[in-house]
Parts: sequence; structure tokens; C-alpha cells
Amino acid sequence: MSEKIYNSRDEKRASGKLRFWRDLLADLVDSRLREHPFAEPALIGAYPLKHPDDLPMFQCLESEPPRPGTLISGAILSLATFGAISILIVQGSKIHPAPFWNSHSRDSRSSFSSSSRSSSRPPSGNGEETIMASRGPVKDIASLDTGQDDAASVPSTNAPAQAAVTADKAQTDKAHTGHLILAEVVPLDAAERKRVIDGAVLNLKRYYDYPELGVTIAQSVLTHEQRGDYDAVTDGQSFAALLTGQMQELSHDRNLTMVYHPVKVEDRPPGPTPDGLARYRQALQENNCFFRKIEILPHNIGYLKLDSFPDPSICQPTAAAAMHSLNHTDAIIFDLRDNTGGFPKMVAFVASYLFNRPTHLNDIYNRDDGTDDTTVESWTLPAIPGNYLANKPAYILTSNTTFSGAEEFTYDLKMLKRATIVGESTSGRGHVPIGRRIDDHFEIRVPDRRPINPISKTDWDGPGVVPDVKVNAANALQAAVHLAMRRLKKK
Repeated sequence: MSEKIYNSRDEKRASGKLRFWRDLLADLVDSRLREHPFAEPALIGAYPLKHPDDLPMFQCLESEPPRPGTLISGAILSLATFGAISILIVQGSKIHPAPFWNSHSRDSRSSFSSSSRSSSRPPSGNGEETIMASRGPVKDIASLDTGQDDAASVPSTNAPAQAAVTADKAQTDKAHTGHLILAEVVPLDAAERKRVIDGAVLNLKRYYDYPELGVTIAQSVLTHEQRGDYDAVTDGQSFAALLTGQMQELSHDRNLTMVYHPVKVEDRPPGPTPDGLARYRQALQENNCFFRKIEILPHNIGYLKLDSFPDPSICQPTAAAAMHSLNHTDAIIFDLRDNTGGFPKMVAFVASYLFNRPTHLNDIYNRDDGTDDTTVESWTLPAIPGNYLANKPAYILTSNTTFSGAEEFTYDLKMLKRATIVGESTSGRGHVPIGRRIDDHFEIRVPDRRPINPISKTDWDGPGVVPDVKVNAANALQAAVHLAMRRLKKK
């Protein structure tokens, strides 16, 4: 009897065709499972063998590699699982937004860093820097040479963004300091604008360290006022930003700024308080007057890390001891990469160890008293008894944060060709802006003194001190040691 071959074409109804394909698929799956490696007869016949010492042992059978079908199905399953997990993660992030400290940290930092800073009297007319009452970490105390605020204190020209930050200032200050500070939201009227303009003109003419340019800028501000260019400005922050932009457009001086304080600023007596002086002295003692490290490197190269040029009336014995400890080295490296500046007299005292006769370092042009212009010369001391560093190679390490008095030390020695500068260009802050209060909310910061090098007839303000050997600050010490070694070998 012949066997009839049955196929899907013999089914006329749709249900029959579906049943046919179902049975065919089931037969296919069953046949594939029977051929899977785990059903191989060799595995079925595996049994434990006997070791001669009657210890059980097993025969290891060589396994076959996975078949192509198994690899393909596994890859498809892995990709599907990965895709599903990715979708779940994305959907979960939409349901749970970023935490507060991520979404608001930028505004919080901006508001906190732009909190009001007190106005300060200028340094005394003898060329010495005023000691400010310390407020904040030790680094601030180390930079008390100028009374100058950092670059972040310059008002931004983006007045709407600044105003938005100010509106949330009370809550931000409370979060950072634990105290609620309420900013006075007072519209700027014509009388206030007039008072600020008059104060700006007076200070520019009386104190700006380029007198003729100060008169020109003051006249420009008056011209803008006469044209009515300020009449529509009713926001203090916007007014300060506008005046700053106009003054800097003529002066190209980033140190000349108008500052608006949303919180009322109380007038303070000039000069440091006794409590401030006590804290400053204590900070110097606790930090060894910022003489951070003294070391004798290989090849008898002296190394001094100095992070400030502190008040010599307090720290001159420390400075003398540090320099004398390097007396018998064959070369000396001054590490000023983290130096925030200091007192001109300390700058001259440390530089004196590199010369064996009085040497003219610079002149300080000064208008701080608003009456007579003065120029104070800065010289090194006569030959210091017992000093042997005067004719030895000197190297100075710099970075883009080397600041103020440290720049003065570096620039003067570079002009005298007494030291090789290694590292990065310095911060370029040579003109000291002094905050002068106009009223409860406005102050103008006017540089009233500037150094004048007797050789270059200028200073480093703006571009900074450009090194002789340009390298990344992190590699400056290694580069200086290499230069010193080569020079000593030649010698």
C-alpha cells in the first residue's frame, strides 16, 4: 500500500493550515533537542574510574564547541536584554530628576562668591602694604599684600543673569552661612545715579594711577550722563556693569571697576583692627611665615618653596634663617608657583641675598592720599654679612596663579638678568585696586599705585611675567633642576 504524502496544500480551511504548521514546528523543535550535545552517547557512557589507591577519579571528555544556531540565539537574547535595561534606565531618570545640589550648584556658587566685600583703605604712603583684618582661610591671609579681591569680584556685563542670582541671594546665603541675609531691593532713582556718577568722577581724578587717563575717563562718564545714557537704568547691578564697561573701554584696565552690593555696606574705619592684626600674626606663626619647604636637591641645588612675602617686621628672622640654610648650595631654586604676593620690603629683603651690593629693583608710583603724587624707590640691602649666594645661579618657578608681590620679585630679577624664570606666565596683576565707598550700595575700585621698572620703564600688569623657559607649571621644578645641572657641569 502506498503512503500518501501530506502537505499544507491539502488543507482547504485556515484552521487546518494553522494546525499543520503548529505540528510541523513542534516536530522540528523535538528533533533539534534530540541532537543537542548533552545527549551524545559518549556523555551517557561516562562513569567514574578507580584509581589504584582506591581513590575515585573521573574521565574528562573533550567537549564540542557550541553550534552556530546556539551562538546566534544567544546573541539575539543578549541584545534584547541590553536594550530593555537601557530603556528602563532612561525612563527612570525622567521619573526621578537630578538632586538639588546638582541642578542648583552653579547659581549657589555664583551667589556665594559674589557676596558683599568690605571696602578698604589704601596701603600707607611709605610703600608698605596695609594689613587687612583676616576673613577666611589661610590663603586669604597670605594675600593680604594688596587688599585686592579676586577676579571673580569684577561685575559681569551680563546684568540680567546677575539680577536673577541676586533675587535668590537670601536663600543661598542662608544655606551657606546659616544666617538669613535680606538684600534691599531698592530701585535706582535719579538722585542715586547722580551720587554714583559724582563719586566715580571724583575718585578717577583723585586716585587713578594714570592721572591724565583718569581725567579722560571721568569726562567720558560725565558726557554719557549729559546725553541721558543712564536715565533708563533702574537696576543697581546693571548700572555698575554699564559703568565698568565704559571705564574699561577707555582704560583697558581690568582692575578698574564699579561694584554694586545688594546688601547695605556699612562704613568701616580705615586700617586694620587690633583683633585683625592679632589673627594675622597668629596665622604667620602657625604657617612658618609661609616658608613652606627648604631642601637640598641632588648636585647640591638649594630649593625654597615660598608661598608669600609676609610682613618683614614679623617674619624677617624666619626669612634670614631660611636663606642662610641654603648658603652653601651651588645654585638656588625659588618655587613661587603658589605665591600670592606680599610686602615690597620683604621682596627686597629676600632679593638682597642674590646681590653683593645695593641694587635698584623698581619704583612705586603712588597716589593713595589723593593729594601729592609720590614715587618710592625699592633697593636691595647692602651686602649681607656671611652671605654666599650673591653670585650663584638662581631659578624662579612660576605658574598662572603667581600673584602680585611674587610677580614683582620675578619681574625685577628677570630685568636684572639675575634669575632664569621657568614655568608659566604669571597672573598679570600689577596694579592694586582699592575699594572706595560711594554710598550704602556702590563702591569704585581704583588702582592708585603701580610699579615702574627702571630698566623696562613699565611693569607686568596684563600679560604677566613671561618665563625664559616655558613649561607646564607641574614640570617646572624638573626643568629648572635640569638647567641648573647643565650649568654647574659647564662651570
